[in-house]
Amino acid sequence: MTDEMILANATLVLPGETVRGSIRIEGESIAEINTGASVPAGAIDCEGNYVSPGLVELHTDNLERHIQPRPNVHWPHAAAILAHDAELAGTGITTVFDAMRVGSIPSGAARYGKYARGLSRDLWQLREQDALKISHFLHLRAEVCSETLIDELDEFDPEDRVGLVSIMDHTPGQRQFRDMAKFEAYLKGKYAMDDDTFLQHVAQLKALRDRNGELHEIETVKAAHRLGAVLASHDDTTEDQVRISAGHGIRLAEFPTTVEAAYACHDYGIKVMMGAPNMIRGGSHSGNVAARELAERGHLDIMSSDYVPSALLLSAAMLGEMWGDIARGLQTVTLTPAQAAGLRDRGELRAGARADLIRFRMRAGIPALNAVWSRGRRVA
Repeated sequence: MTDEMILANATLVLPGETVRGSIRIEGESIAEINTGASVPAGAIDCEGNYVSPGLVELHTDNLERHIQPRPNVHWPHAAAILAHDAELAGTGITTVFDAMRVGSIPSGAARYGKYARGLSRDLWQLREQDALKISHFLHLRAEVCSETLIDELDEFDPEDRVGLVSIMDHTPGQRQFRDMAKFEAYLKGKYAMDDDTFLQHVAQLKALRDRNGELHEIETVKAAHRLGAVLASHDDTTEDQVRISAGHGIRLAEFPTTVEAAYACHDYGIKVMMGAPNMIRGGSHSGNVAARELAERGHLDIMSSDYVPSALLLSAAMLGEMWGDIARGLQTVTLTPAQAAGLRDRGELRAGARADLIRFRMRAGIPALNAVWSRGRRVA
């Protein structure tokens, strides 16, 4: 017999509206949606709680945090992946694009090594063993200000579930870190750099950008096409940068840093993604544009938890409150990111979609999760 479950008497978060109704799930898919508050025999009474599609996370550094919980502290990959997977499930995220940096600097003051190829192999081994609670894809963060980017990109194949490739440029003095004082404070605080090491670090990064930046950007675009991945920009700041992004075929902008860039993105048909911590804290920790300001101007499409997984659902609820439309707020973390990533089987409550679902209620303006299902299976 096919496993069947009915979630009844729920406030269903549909595209564009919420309605009282029920969802019947067969196996891994949604079989039927009905309206009304009735609770059939054997159904789970949701008592009016919200039932939404599971959250879709396109950019999170959370796995990196698990494999290196402190500078120079390296954790066993399998243990880190399982902890990361369980943490995301517990926050309502049912699809994640795990961000992994490609492009390393094996020499000099800015030294760091590669890890993405090995980590992704460990991730897929666990997936093959059905050890993961939620759905994982890769998000390769291609750092153009590096030495080894091309070689590292070449290590990945179309079979590697690379869903996103983002062009990253962390050269000091532009994009995310236009404010050099904030950049200096960030690095010295995180890595305990002294003045000389910081200056050597900055000089090395700028030299690498001058030497490799243009070629690395071109090769990253080629790699995304080869891998069948969606191409994203990162930290666009000016209209000219957005124009270049559009020329590459980019349709997703991660964390534009100015109102000017966000407006230009929409002019070019590029979806704007902002960080949930920015929304919740009321501003960017780097001194860039506030997510709330873009939301108020109608230039915010997608939210990302970035470095705090539990922030994703809360940010969507805050947007729903601000816009006076909870369905619109939830769409920034469900249907819109799913569509931006080319996933057509999830992100909305409809017959035939994957049974990735969350149930939650609001408590003093905070969404409190009751349950999470991935492919019809309870995972939290």
